Amino acid sequence: MSLGEGDPDYATPPPPLTQKQSLKKKTGEGQQESKESSSTAGSEAKPSTSSEKPDSIDDLLGGLSSDLEKIGVRTTAKGHCASCKKCIVGKMITALGEVWHPEHFVCVACKVELGTTGFFERDGQPYCNKDYHQLFSPRCAYCKGPIMQNILTALDQTWHPEHFFCTHCGGLFGPDGFLEKDGKPYCCTDFYQLFAPKCSGCGESVKANYLTAANGTWHPECFVCADCLKPFTDGCFMELDGRPLCSLHFHSRQGTLCGGCGNPITGRCISALDRKFHPEHFVCAFCLRTLRQGIFKEQKGKPYCTTCYDKLFV
Repeated sequence: MSLGEGDPDYATPPPPLTQKQSLKKKTGEGQQESKESSSTAGSEAKPSTSSEKPDSIDDLLGGLSSDLEKIGVRTTAKGHCASCKKCIVGKMITALGEVWHPEHFVCVACKVELGTTGFFERDGQPYCNKDYHQLFSPRCAYCKGPIMQNILTALDQTWHPEHFFCTHCGGLFGPDGFLEKDGKPYCCTDFYQLFAPKCSGCGESVKANYLTAANGTWHPECFVCADCLKPFTDGCFMELDGRPLCSLHFHSRQGTLCGGCGNPITGRCISALDRKFHPEHFVCAFCLRTLRQGIFKEQKGKPYCTTCYDKLFV
């Protein structure tokens, strides 16, 4: 089928894509006739001012849309940009439940475009990665920088995992965890070395069970007699010069062991021969009779009654 010259639909080429001002009026048949006046270089047009620029852009876009539709290209608006409130005809971004011109979907803080990068939302506003973490992320208690990935919470503060370490040695904490002193974390080894009481027996740090006695702190196994190193099985001990002693060695150091039986003297005693005796144990070395009157004679460090002495040595 050939196209004739008289065909009204194809005889005339499509209008050029130029800015036009259209004046429309109705005809008697109810149709609209359009008289178009093209802007030429010789026309006397007033120069546009800065206040008229937005309207001129809108008119240009409107004229362009009209021209495109006349040549069969549909230009359906896709919505209104959430930023500039203008219609979106070309590319658009859908985010935060709204549509945007790509160049208008920007970080609230630094204004960088977010169309090709990820973004974070806060109170309905978009932020780039850097500004979001700088403004809203928790801060590390050590370096004061924002925590962007893994976070560690301890001592009522937040930390980068690599920044939570022993205050003294700088080592990271292992399975034993950490101990706190004055709001600072310490590994167990340094904490006990720096702050734990020292055993008065072995000098090592006391970590768990301990005893307090003789003005000191002790491991239970270290609390023994300072002389015989035997534990106090009955729970009783005596102190001399800050050292715990069993009854026997306390009296030995004090010189209050009986010269006869060798046991401690806790009551009355007799002092003789540079020693002390229970009264009932101060006896003649030969006849073993009690020297009750306190009268005796000495021979080679031993006491004798007068009768025995005269028989043996006179």
